[in-house]
Amino acid sequence: MAEKTKIKELEKVVVRFSGDSGDGMQLAGNIFSNLSASIGNEISTFPDYPAEIRAPQGTLSGVSGFQVHIGKGVYTPGDKADVLVAMNPAALKTNVKFCKPNAVIITDEDSFTKSDLEKAAFTTDNPFEELHITGMQIVPVPITTMVKASLADSGLDNKAIIRCKNMFALGLVCWLFDRPVEHAAHLLKNKFAKKPAIYEANLKVMNDGYNYGHNIHATVSTYRIETMPTQKGFYTDINGNKATALGLIAASEKSGLPLFLGSYPITPATDILHELAARKELGVKVVQAEDEIAGVCTAIGASFAGHLAATSTSGPGLALKSEAIGLAVMAEVPLVVIDVQRGGPSTGLPTKTEQTDLLQSLYGRNGESPAVVVAASTPTNCFDMAFNAAKIALEHMTPVILLTDGFIANGSSAWRIPELETYPEIKPNYVTPEMKEGWRPYKRNPETFVRYWALPGMEGFMHRLGGLEKDNVTSAISTDPANHQKMVDLRQAKVNYIANCIPELKVLGDESADLLVVGWGGTYGHLYSAVEQLNRSGKKVAMAHFNYINPLPKNTEEVLHKYKKIVVCELNNGQFASFLRSKMHGLDVLQYNKVQAQPFMVNELVDHFTKLMEEK
Repeated sequence: MAEKTKIKELEKVVVRFSGDSGDGMQLAGNIFSNLSASIGNEISTFPDYPAEIRAPQGTLSGVSGFQVHIGKGVYTPGDKADVLVAMNPAALKTNVKFCKPNAVIITDEDSFTKSDLEKAAFTTDNPFEELHITGMQIVPVPITTMVKASLADSGLDNKAIIRCKNMFALGLVCWLFDRPVEHAAHLLKNKFAKKPAIYEANLKVMNDGYNYGHNIHATVSTYRIETMPTQKGFYTDINGNKATALGLIAASEKSGLPLFLGSYPITPATDILHELAARKELGVKVVQAEDEIAGVCTAIGASFAGHLAATSTSGPGLALKSEAIGLAVMAEVPLVVIDVQRGGPSTGLPTKTEQTDLLQSLYGRNGESPAVVVAASTPTNCFDMAFNAAKIALEHMTPVILLTDGFIANGSSAWRIPELETYPEIKPNYVTPEMKEGWRPYKRNPETFVRYWALPGMEGFMHRLGGLEKDNVTSAISTDPANHQKMVDLRQAKVNYIANCIPELKVLGDESADLLVVGWGGTYGHLYSAVEQLNRSGKKVAMAHFNYINPLPKNTEEVLHKYKKIVVCELNNGQFASFLRSKMHGLDVLQYNKVQAQPFMVNELVDHFTKLMEEK
């Protein structure tokens, strides 16, 4: 083997795969991410899907991207790419802005014909000059031609052969980063287990791409990436939707209750439905309902029957479910509502990410209708927050809305599969046999205000619940003004008490800083990376990140009032900032908001925080 030259040793590196929505960029990116995690790299991924279901091939609107950040100390998918794979001119045009000045750009030169350039709205026959690309290492590769030659005797038709192009690009990138193609072959075998001919074709093409790299070793930089020492255990690459589903299954195991999901497909939450539907062997029951309202109502029925009940959706579906969530509040039954936030309003941008459903989650129901609201901060944290949401719902007899978002739901990280015995037991507030005498369904624990849970069929505990107000003692329908006030206050007190059962707010970074960065949910990685970068450069910045929003951690006011300057950063126009102001008298917070249906960039955060610290 010829000696490699121009080796760059880096702590971390960013690779972006891009091409037409039919070019298999998501698969190539996922395999590369998984095998990087398997050799000890930390990873963070960002799949960037086109908004159109199937845009015309080769056009700008049909470009699909997958970005992965690998190395040591990785918390985000990265701002700019060290390597861009652009399978056609449209992919180059839409993604070159995400490249570092000295990036490597690998192209399929067979896809840069005159008609391809016209589809991508280029006006000249030199797209690199037209885009003013200078200083980058351009690696044109005749991928299509070589794939056709490689599989000429495979027996596959031309369409099936062309679909293997992504594996040639993957093999080339694996060579570039010295990734073990043997592990990639294992992943391919799992993917195409029922299609051996397709597996063999993809494997051959991937190896051809890897071997091709040796022939161009003198013309392009290669990379050696640091690995992290890892805790012993089993690791996998997991996205937020799958982690959410597994968190619910873990809660089912810990509570001893069967898991039920009543749901309706909606981007980007549908994978939760798919994942749970495939887990029948664990006793999971899934109903794909005819609409969003039916989905949540079946879940409420399952909850009344004694199940751990959940429903999954995105922003438009959460709006449709609002009346039924109010019923769960009134009836005081446990329910987990998962909202994978996307760009809005209305149908909005289904494949893009935002944090714009917070106020809807907090207040989007008629009447005084308090529900618990929590948020996951990373793909792997979705497991813990789904588990915790279920625990709160079951132990406090209340709906819990779990907010994730398109970024962490589709993005992935390396995850150490936890031991279930390290997670706490879940103990619902069941009735006991001694309570039979004079029991009513709205009798409650005097300390926690949680009503006692009687399951249908328990002798001596026959009852009904509903959406009409009930007398707080007899449980009969009541329109008495004083009773209504009391029941409203009790339901609010029950939610407020949960502040005693959740972790206190922690401060990260330099606790003696003048500037406190506040975030919530899926912005964690970008905010933490910015704060860490500033701390390393000698600037004093601290960070407080919220997973629990309603109720807030009980030390929230104490923590926030310690800092002279607070900036709340969120992917909306200031919803959490407004909520904090409403909860804490005299709290003055600044805002940094972005509503572009894309995550923050670390560099833009660093620049903004630096300016805030320099202002008097």
